[in-house]
Amino acid sequence: MSTPTIHATTVLAVMHNGQVAIGADGQATLGNTIAKSNVKKIRKLLEGKVVVGFAGSTADAFTLLERFEEKLNAYGGNMKRGAIELAKDWRTDRYLRRLEAMLIAASRDEVLIISGTGDVIEPDKQVAAIGSGAMYAQSAALALKKHAPQLTAEEMVRESLSIAADICIYTNHNLTIERL
Repeated sequence: MSTPTIHATTVLAVMHNGQVAIGADGQATLGNTIAKSNVKKIRKLLEGKVVVGFAGSTADAFTLLERFEEKLNAYGGNMKRGAIELAKDWRTDRYLRRLEAMLIAASRDEVLIISGTGDVIEPDKQVAAIGSGAMYAQSAALALKKHAPQLTAEEMVRESLSIAADICIYTNHNLTIERL
């Protein structure tokens, strides 16, 4: 008998009009069962200067968050350099390369997607999304940036995650959103 797979979540970051917001839903799914509905998938690092959201295995994500914070400290808070160094380690280290998670990191100046395949992506149009509902949330955020530019970054994240939760069965409406 195989172990049920853990499905990802939805994490979204939007940079808009000098504001940055990152949010995630709270659902943890094990196989075809909702295991928990209020998981906090957003963490502040560097005394709140960097906010990270994660999708995938929670234990793996926490390991990566610790390593990322170490890299941020080692490189004087330079988020892009810390992300690149984490991605290099993640891809080459025998232990780390088995970790199954993805991260979105946001500071006041940039948004990055970090993956275990060695990718550090600075997304176009300053919208980043990961997880099973990523494409729904990203599409909604891009539409809001284009057609409702008067909204704040936080409002865009909230509405986009809500739309994703209406469509994706692995995403719920229990949202956590942080602003920078």
